[in-house]
Amino acid sequence: MPESRSMMDSAEGYFKKVIHSDTYENTSSDDEDTEKIGFIPTKEDEESGSKNDSDEEYETSDKAEADVMKMLKEEENREKEARDPDYCNACILTTEEVIQPASQTEVKDFSILQHERDSQSPEIRKHLQFLKKLRLHTWASLSKAQYVSLLKDFVESEFFVIDGDSLLLMFLDSKTQYLNFFYQIECFLQDFTEKGAKYVVVFFKDAEQLYFPYPHFLFLRTALIEHLRHNTGTTVHTEFSNCLSSNWEIFLKKSYPYFIIVSDIGLNSLQTDFLSILIAHSLSKKVNVVLASGQEYDILRVYGYHVQSVYTHRVFFQKYRQDLRYACENLVRYKEPLMCLYEHLKLSVKSIQKEVHQTVHLLKKLWPKGSDIRRVVCVLSCAVGLKIYSNMLKNSNTSMGAKTKQSAKRAQIRIMKSCWTKQVLPLIKMQQLCTHFSLTQLSDTNGWKLDLTYLPDLNDDSLLRNIAHYYEFEYTKDYEEEIPNIGLIPVKSDLVENYAGDVLKDLPVLESNDPAITSLIKYKEFDELRHWHSGRPLTEEYERVWCNADAKSKHPEERRQIQKLQTFRHFYGSTLENVTSKLIVHQKDVSGNDSAAVKKTEKKHKSKAETIIEENNRRRKSEEEKKEQEQWKALCIPTEKEIKANMTVGINKLEKLLKTLKNKSVKFSVEMTGLSACLHVWKKHCKEQGEKSRDLSKAVEVMRRIHVLLEKYQDLLEKPHLQKLTRYLRLLGFENLACSLSGQTGEPSDHTISKYAIKVGPARFQLQYMDYYLLREERNDPDPRVQHFIPDTWQRELLDAVDNNESAVIVAPTSSGKTYASYYCMEKVLKTSNDGVVVYVAPTKALVNQVVGTIYSQFTKKLPDGLVVCGVFTRDYRNDVMNSQILVTVPQCLEILMLSPRSQKWTKRIQYVIFDEVHCLGGEIGAEIWEHLLVTIRCPFLALSATVSNPEHLTEWLQSVKRYWRHAEDKIEGSSTSSEKNFTRKCKVKSKVQEQKKSYRVRLVLYEERYNDLEKYVCSLKGSDFIIEHCHPCAALTVSHIENYGIPSDLSLSPRESIQLYDTMVKVWQEWPRAKELDPEEFVSFKNKVVIKKPDVRKYEQELKKELSKWIVLGQRRKVNQLLEHLRPKPVDCSEEEKWMRFASFVEKLHEMNKLPAIFFIFNVNSVEYAAKNVFFSLLRKQKSEQHPNTEREKEHLRDELRKVKKQLIKLSSPNTKKLSPSTMDNIRFLLSTKQQLERRLKRLTAVPSSCTYADPKAVDGDTLRKIFHRLRFERRGYVQQMMALRGIGYHHGSMAARERQVVEMLFRLGYIKVVTATSTLALGINMPCKSVVFAEDSVFLDALHYRQMSGRAGRRGQDMIGNVFFYDIPLPKVERLIKSNVPQLKGQFPLTITLILRLMLLASKADDKADARAKALSVLKHSLMSFRKERYAEILKIYFMFSLQFLIKEGYLDQEGNPMGFAGLVTHLYYHEPSNFVLVSFLVKGLFHKLCQPIKGSTVFSEDVLEKLVLILANLFGRKHLPACSKKYERPFCQSKVFLEDLPKDFADAVKEYNTKVQENFAHFLLTTAKLADMEQEYRLPLSKTDFTSKNWHGSELASYLMDNTKSTSAISPFACLSGVVDNNLFHGEIINKAVLRSLGINITNCPLLYLNKYDNQGRKRPLNAYALDFYKHGSLIALTTDNWLNEGDAYNLLKDFSLLIKSIGTSLSELCDDPNDKVLLAFQQLGEIYAEKLKSVT
Repeated sequence: MPESRSMMDSAEGYFKKVIHSDTYENTSSDDEDTEKIGFIPTKEDEESGSKNDSDEEYETSDKAEADVMKMLKEEENREKEARDPDYCNACILTTEEVIQPASQTEVKDFSILQHERDSQSPEIRKHLQFLKKLRLHTWASLSKAQYVSLLKDFVESEFFVIDGDSLLLMFLDSKTQYLNFFYQIECFLQDFTEKGAKYVVVFFKDAEQLYFPYPHFLFLRTALIEHLRHNTGTTVHTEFSNCLSSNWEIFLKKSYPYFIIVSDIGLNSLQTDFLSILIAHSLSKKVNVVLASGQEYDILRVYGYHVQSVYTHRVFFQKYRQDLRYACENLVRYKEPLMCLYEHLKLSVKSIQKEVHQTVHLLKKLWPKGSDIRRVVCVLSCAVGLKIYSNMLKNSNTSMGAKTKQSAKRAQIRIMKSCWTKQVLPLIKMQQLCTHFSLTQLSDTNGWKLDLTYLPDLNDDSLLRNIAHYYEFEYTKDYEEEIPNIGLIPVKSDLVENYAGDVLKDLPVLESNDPAITSLIKYKEFDELRHWHSGRPLTEEYERVWCNADAKSKHPEERRQIQKLQTFRHFYGSTLENVTSKLIVHQKDVSGNDSAAVKKTEKKHKSKAETIIEENNRRRKSEEEKKEQEQWKALCIPTEKEIKANMTVGINKLEKLLKTLKNKSVKFSVEMTGLSACLHVWKKHCKEQGEKSRDLSKAVEVMRRIHVLLEKYQDLLEKPHLQKLTRYLRLLGFENLACSLSGQTGEPSDHTISKYAIKVGPARFQLQYMDYYLLREERNDPDPRVQHFIPDTWQRELLDAVDNNESAVIVAPTSSGKTYASYYCMEKVLKTSNDGVVVYVAPTKALVNQVVGTIYSQFTKKLPDGLVVCGVFTRDYRNDVMNSQILVTVPQCLEILMLSPRSQKWTKRIQYVIFDEVHCLGGEIGAEIWEHLLVTIRCPFLALSATVSNPEHLTEWLQSVKRYWRHAEDKIEGSSTSSEKNFTRKCKVKSKVQEQKKSYRVRLVLYEERYNDLEKYVCSLKGSDFIIEHCHPCAALTVSHIENYGIPSDLSLSPRESIQLYDTMVKVWQEWPRAKELDPEEFVSFKNKVVIKKPDVRKYEQELKKELSKWIVLGQRRKVNQLLEHLRPKPVDCSEEEKWMRFASFVEKLHEMNKLPAIFFIFNVNSVEYAAKNVFFSLLRKQKSEQHPNTEREKEHLRDELRKVKKQLIKLSSPNTKKLSPSTMDNIRFLLSTKQQLERRLKRLTAVPSSCTYADPKAVDGDTLRKIFHRLRFERRGYVQQMMALRGIGYHHGSMAARERQVVEMLFRLGYIKVVTATSTLALGINMPCKSVVFAEDSVFLDALHYRQMSGRAGRRGQDMIGNVFFYDIPLPKVERLIKSNVPQLKGQFPLTITLILRLMLLASKADDKADARAKALSVLKHSLMSFRKERYAEILKIYFMFSLQFLIKEGYLDQEGNPMGFAGLVTHLYYHEPSNFVLVSFLVKGLFHKLCQPIKGSTVFSEDVLEKLVLILANLFGRKHLPACSKKYERPFCQSKVFLEDLPKDFADAVKEYNTKVQENFAHFLLTTAKLADMEQEYRLPLSKTDFTSKNWHGSELASYLMDNTKSTSAISPFACLSGVVDNNLFHGEIINKAVLRSLGINITNCPLLYLNKYDNQGRKRPLNAYALDFYKHGSLIALTTDNWLNEGDAYNLLKDFSLLIKSIGTSLSELCDDPNDKVLLAFQQLGEIYAEKLKSVT
């Protein structure tokens, strides 16, 4: 966690000292030894030999101390001599690497060690060389770690491992009392547990030996293992010896964790190397690594440094496998440890173990079962310890030394602390070893059940601790810091009173003459000095975003830009599915429309005109029917012949023909002809095969036609048709179905078995073989509101909601058609008036472009000049924001408009808001913005998502928001002035319909059925062949998962999979009671049913799933395990290298299987391009191998000839053809003819053979292709992309230019490109449906959310009957977790920030319509999802609001009436960058920027040094990316970058410290005030084990109570933190807050807007800032940032783009606040903005 420098220096120093002393280094001091048992050293202790006080009263004590020090020095020297040389040899490696300051390296230590070991064998030298390689490899891997959220939305799928020793190392600190140590570990684990994470803790056996030099840590480790195992639900593994053991490898293979949390540094180099081997091994096994250090968390997420396993890790492990094994053995292989006590006493650790074993057996007889573990361990360890000590003394004459008598009380305590502790320390160490062996022995002893509840409190050294507290208090009370009084500056504001009035009455308020009020900051002095107007209103954010043209533009060039853009959007939209026809929308008068509708209902007789129209329509219909009949008459015989010749091709043509026909009777004739032809094919096939196995796919086509005829053409079926169908069913051998159908016709039945019969039951045949061809439940009644398809019931419900002006939450699968309602809603608003606005909110810019394209291709409308149908607003582009009827935007941009005082008029025009992918409400970044939008809009909304598991909770919350708005709008209307009422009345006339239909209802529309089933396949490589196994969804389940979570609701089976599950159930449990009942032929929904539909199969599937769960209840766990194992595929492992080498062959395999088009998801940008190029080159090689050897030579020859002909033509050609002679003209004609011939021959030779391309040339005509490729002409890789596209291959990732991505999207949608490799950029909402989706690479980013979004692309509605999902070499455990994980729940997060509160106050103060603004601000404050139905959280938020206001008033951003002042505008413009926005203003106000920005004499230009320093300052504030602390372990030469950002200049750093002090004080007051809301019953329990430590269970000593420091308050501190001496005063230091705060408040340091100058990890090492922004400014190279700064190209570009926009934004704001155009700061920012933008432009 982040720490302040001063605190961390001492902590880091301490950590080093403890380790050095405990590994028996050559130096030692009494301070180090005292600290080891938990004392807090004081400054006096650390400065040995200095006087503590000049007063004569204490001279005696100082003299006594000097004597003590001398005595201890002598004792220490004797101890050094007495050490056992063997034990020292065992630990010799520990001198090589210890936790060191971040600025140092270990290279020096390593060389010294090498020098020491020169006399050793070559084998040892080789081993040490390897360890150096290992450390460098580990450092190189860890330095590239990405700081990410560790828990994604689907945490159930993210099982991970925590290395127990790394967990221990995170919290080892001598200053922490043991119980507090357990508390901190439980807090850490509970943070994961309450977020739904699944993890296990692993302690390796061999690691235990590394702790023998540290007995106090060793017994803690043992106690922690037993505590976690017995008192928590955590799974703890201790059976693995080390990470190279075969058992551990089997465990990894079976469980395949997402990642393993490991520390990169140990207590000594032995442990560091042991951990390095674990890191190297994990990465080699495709298990990612997360660093234990540097983790941070908030309410919803945990963040940490994540290292992705890549191919190089596997290569390293393979290369050094033997060295790693030897190193691992060598680290833990040493002689039996001996312990040295005092001068001559040696002790074998084994003897302690033996003694403990004997004593346990004695005690077991005396002590009853259920005894408290504390008593047993205490007695056991003391008994053994004293006995051994006594035995040792018998064999020794060692004198312990006489005690010195002292007079003064202070001196007595000091001697007690230093002298006595020094003497007793070895004994205490031995006692700790005894405790370790006691716990180990007790855990192995059977039959003696002890009460292990209080394992965390085994070593209560409260007496020693309180002596230390008392001693420290005596010496530091002169410096004691009093907590300042909490008093609030009064705020007179209606908004504040309305929101927080109830908590205000309980808070103390300052008097008006209080110094805190009279000294409030004013900016007047700064304004006058610099000619600035800090309070001047700034331009709106949307006005600053770049805009190439608006519809209002009059300039011809801008008009041309608009036309170009609109043309492209039309074209782009035309490539999107189902948007071929345009809906021409004309404006209609609403009131006129209403009256017309009324008149229409009143009319009984049709007018003459209406009769004529109807007659014309009938005639047209009749003509169309006649035309179609003639068309079919011509095609009938050829179609029939084609089906008989090649059934697949013929049926495809038949299907295409049916889609073009409109007349039902003609379609019926086509179907009947198709049926007869299919039956003929089946009969012929049966005759040819005889008794051999038959291809049932031919019978499937017969049954398909029967299904369609019975379902879709029932009204046209007459008796002869039914008899024909009955006969056909009998021919297929389905007698019961024939009887069922003939029951309607009365035809007699014939029981002889047909020779064409299918030897499978009709129900099984339909499920197993017809499978995805089974008909869906579809409505036949058209809806007049929908033109091109018949909507389902749930879609009609959506349309009803829109018609009634209601809000709706829609949860339906990807590609189910939920977005149709959005376009219906847009159409309705467009028809209603020219004023109404629909806002479409999409989460990404890519999705914004797609929606805009769809709108352009669907809607056209004639509007008055200056108005357009569609506008766009994103962070880096806008057009027609305020003058469009449909605005497509991203959440951040709509929030700007909603909270802007000057956009009120526009927001009142909004009729509907559509939120696409609303599950982003629970996302990692920007989730709170979605919340703000949902609570501030007054109009109805549609919220769409495919992945929300608690939609009921979400709907209830949104309904509560709508109830608030119903009351608020009544008040707003009531409080309006008469002029406002007149204005409202005028508006009401215009939008009468909306006013009448205004609704506050929020509907919930749920639909779970996917149109296409998804079939999953696991693919692996065996030799040169691919094994592609079907993966049954139930194979992903385990017995424990079914017990704990049930079978996931969205784990659906295809009909074939349902049959497979039933067959396996019968096979596994042959006596299964319900086997007959659930037999497909007997199942109630299937029996004698001619047409089994998908809903019938869904019932069968549900019944089987229920039965599977019931088996577990009936005690058939073993049978369920067998069943699941039987369904599980058995993939084969292959090497990474082989996998990518054979990737092109895998694509070819899918092509052969007819599974293209496909999207191949790969998460590494470089791999995405490499994979696509791999396929491309493979096709080129294939073409080369197939073509004639002389082809290339011939092509070159033709090109040469063509060049010559063209040259001759140029020579002969003349502008005036009349002057040319006839012979010249003949020559020209001949040359032109030759040229055409040569071009034709060359085209033939260069044409790509169909076997060497995946492109479909029929999909796109030449003109369209040229038009699309024209967009690539200026792109960097345009030519390569074009060449690949011509082969049907493309790639798609975030680092590409938007044009490059759009070309791939368009060609893929049009069906030209068939193979696309992509990152997750295609996951969220992009419309790129395909036949198959392939997951070709594992990644931490491949979580179940991405899996659902990506796999949802498979199966094109109307084109594919089924979607295919392939897992290409993804480990099976990972596949299983992806399939079975549940959809995430939406939870709220802490919604308030100080900047947001300032924005709300600014809105309420500056808005024209005060009532509306106040209502919006109150809605944001009152309706956070986090506090919904949680009163305590609501009160915490109110108190946080009040203290945020205090900070804003004190800093001069608000006055006492709540009105914004000073630089409030500038701060709110940079709201996205809190707290850096406040710090920037403080630099400005203090004049630091004016002092820095001095131009070159006699000019307005700034030197390179000044601008570099300015970038350095901005890079320290904005776009901060911290690198892991270990990245500074080794200095390596960087090519161009400095990589590590320098610290701020001193004056700027001082300003930051001053800001932090103010923020910390304010936050501490907030914590002290909210402490009363904590659940104290919960606070006295350990968070994970729930062990209770309330005072009634506590037995303290009188001496402890007497010595306890009761003068310091601990009202807001966790009781467990109090044990380590933390008091309320410590809350004023940010670094302690997370360890000390009361957990039940749900608040941590992330809610405090501190700007850390430096962040430190758990071991006190600095986490440096990445200097990418400054480095780029210096060298301008994007490539250098990827090689030096550990960034990938896409991320680097986006970070730089944000940084450049930020400089521009600051420059623009300053220019509006400053009157002087020559102000130095203003000029510097403008100049820097231009230079930075130019540099960035040059790399794109």
